[in-house]
Amino acid sequence: MKPLSIIGLFLFALATCVQKPQAPELVEGPSPELSAIDSLMWSQPDSALLRLLPWFDTCCRDAARHISTATAYNRHYANLLLSELLYKNDYPQTNRRELQQTVNYFDSLTMLADTRGVSLQPRPRRDAQRASAQNIAFLDARTHYINGVGYYENDSAVPACKEYIKALEVMEEHFEEKELVGHKARFMALTYTRLTDIFSDYYIHESAIYFAQCSLPYYKNQILSSWNLSWVLNEIGSHYDMMNELDSAEYYYQRAATAMRTTNTIMYRDIAAHQAYLKYKKDSLQADATLLQLENLLSRSESTMEHMARCASIGEVYYREKKFDSAWHYLNMVYCKTTSIGIKKQTAEWLVEICKTQDRASEMHEYAEFLVPFASKEENNSGIKSQLTKIYNAFLQTRTDRQHQMETKKHAKQVIAIIGSLLFILLMIIILNVQNKRHKRKLEMQIETERHSHKMQQAALAARLRQSNATLKAQSKTAAPIAPLSYKQEQNEAESYAEEPVCQQILAVCNDRSNPIKSTVPVSAYASIALTDAQKAQLKEAAIRHYGLLFEKLKLQYPELKEKDFMYCYLCLLGLDNMQIAVMLQHSLSTIWDREKRLKKVLGSEDRVAVTLHSLMAN
Repeated sequence: MKPLSIIGLFLFALATCVQKPQAPELVEGPSPELSAIDSLMWSQPDSALLRLLPWFDTCCRDAARHISTATAYNRHYANLLLSELLYKNDYPQTNRRELQQTVNYFDSLTMLADTRGVSLQPRPRRDAQRASAQNIAFLDARTHYINGVGYYENDSAVPACKEYIKALEVMEEHFEEKELVGHKARFMALTYTRLTDIFSDYYIHESAIYFAQCSLPYYKNQILSSWNLSWVLNEIGSHYDMMNELDSAEYYYQRAATAMRTTNTIMYRDIAAHQAYLKYKKDSLQADATLLQLENLLSRSESTMEHMARCASIGEVYYREKKFDSAWHYLNMVYCKTTSIGIKKQTAEWLVEICKTQDRASEMHEYAEFLVPFASKEENNSGIKSQLTKIYNAFLQTRTDRQHQMETKKHAKQVIAIIGSLLFILLMIIILNVQNKRHKRKLEMQIETERHSHKMQQAALAARLRQSNATLKAQSKTAAPIAPLSYKQEQNEAESYAEEPVCQQILAVCNDRSNPIKSTVPVSAYASIALTDAQKAQLKEAAIRHYGLLFEKLKLQYPELKEKDFMYCYLCLLGLDNMQIAVMLQHSLSTIWDREKRLKKVLGSEDRVAVTLHSLMAN
C-alpha cells in the first residue's frame, strides 16, 4: 500500500470515528487486540501498523456499532498507537488534533487515579489497583512524548521540550527506579535522548550533556543496537569538545568507539573523525597526522552527505593552519554541494574570513549574503534558548524537590522503624522480666515444697533407722561372732546413729532454715559448713560403732568399694540427699551423682543407696 494511500485512509477513518472525550473513568483495561498491537510495535512497527488498520477500517464501515462497543479508553488508546506507529514508520503526524484530545483524556485518567490513591483493600486487590494506575500513567507519559515529537517535527522546540519533560515527570511520579525496566526503560532512554537533541540544536551544552548522561543507564540495561549507545556517548563528547573540555571529550569519544560492535558504519567513522580532530586541537603539531586520518576516512565515505562532512573537517584543519588555498578548495566544495544548512552556514563563515584575508571581495558577497538571514534567526534562537534554559532549571528544581521529599519520607520511615523496633524490644524486655519473676516465684515455691517433702522423708528415714538399730542390737546379742572379723565392737555412746554428736551437728546444719541449702547455689558457697577432716573421722567412728557389722560385710562382699564410697554411705544413713552430701564433702553435684550411680552398680540395685543399706542390715 502506498504511503499516501495509508495516510488518506487514516484521515478518513479519524474524521469518521473520533468522538469527543468522555468523562474519565477508571477502566478495566485495553482490548486484547490493541494490547497485542502495542507489544508488536516495540519490535516490528511496520507489522503493528498493518494490524492497526483493520481497527480503524471497522470503525469507518460501521461507525455507530463500533462506537457503541468500543470504550473511550480504547479509542484514545488506538489514537496513541496510531501516532506512535506513524512516527516509527517515518510518516508525518497527521492526527495532531485527535492526539491533543488523547493527551487530555489520559491526563484526566492519571489525575483521577492519583486523587483516589491506593484504597484500603486486601493486598492482592491493592496491587492490582496500583498496577492499573501505573499502566494509565505509562500511556499518559507516552501521549506527551509523541505529542512532543509532533511539535519537534513542526520546529516548535519549546512546546516539544515541555512535553518531553512532562513525560519524564509522569514516569518518575508513578514508578520507582527499580520498576523502570523493559519497555519503560527504553521509553526513558528515548525521552532523555529527545531532550538531548533539542538542547544540542541550540548549543546549550551543559543541559544537553545532563540529559544525555541521564539516558546512559537506561541504554545500558536494554537490548538496543550499539548505535544508540554510541550516538549518546559521541554526543556527550561533542559537547565537551565544543566547551574545550578536551580530556572529557576524549574519554567519551573512546567509550563511543568501544561501544560500537563494528567499524564499518558511518557512526564509527564519525567518531574516528572526532577523535582525529581532537588530537589536532590538543596538539597543533599533529596537523599532518590528522589530515592523513581524515583523508583516509574521506576515501571510505559511502554517501554524499558523509563525503561533505569529511571535506568540511579537512577544510577546517587547513583553515586553522592558515593554508587558505587548500581550505578554500574543500570548504567551497562543501558550500556548493552540502544539503546540511548547519554545515553550509559554518563553511560560509570560514569562506568569508578567507575572502577578507585574500581580498576576494566579489566572492565574499555571495557568502555574506547567505549568512544575512541567520542574524535574525540567531536573535530568535536567543529567546528560545532562554525559554529552554528556564524549563531546564525548573525541571532540575522539581527533581531536587521530589528527591528531597523522597529522602524525607525514607528518613521518616527509618525513624518509625527504629522507634517501632525499640518499642518492641522494650515490650519484650518487660514480658521477659514478668516471666522471669513468675518463674522465680514458681521455682521458690517448688524448692520450698521439695524441702518440706525432704524433711518428711528424713523424719521417716530416721524412724526407720532407729527401728533398724534396735533390731540389729537384738540380733547382735544372740548372734555368734563372725570368725573372720577382727573388729571388736565398742559400747555405743548414743542410742542411735542419728543421735551421735557429729551426726547431730550435720543434721542441724543441713536443716537450718536460716541458711537453707539450695540446689541453685554453687556448692563452693557453702564451704563454711562443710565437714572438716576431724568431723569426717568422727563420722566414720560413729558409723562403725552403730553399723560395724554392715560395713565389715560390705568390705568382704564388695572389695572394689573405696573409702570415699563408704563416706557417701555414712552420710546416706543420716538421710541426706545428694545436694547436701555434695555440700558436706565440697564435691560437685555431678561427682556425687556419679558416686551414687557407681554404688548402685556395685551393690546391684536401682534403689536409693540408703534403702539398699537398710535392706542389707535387715538381711
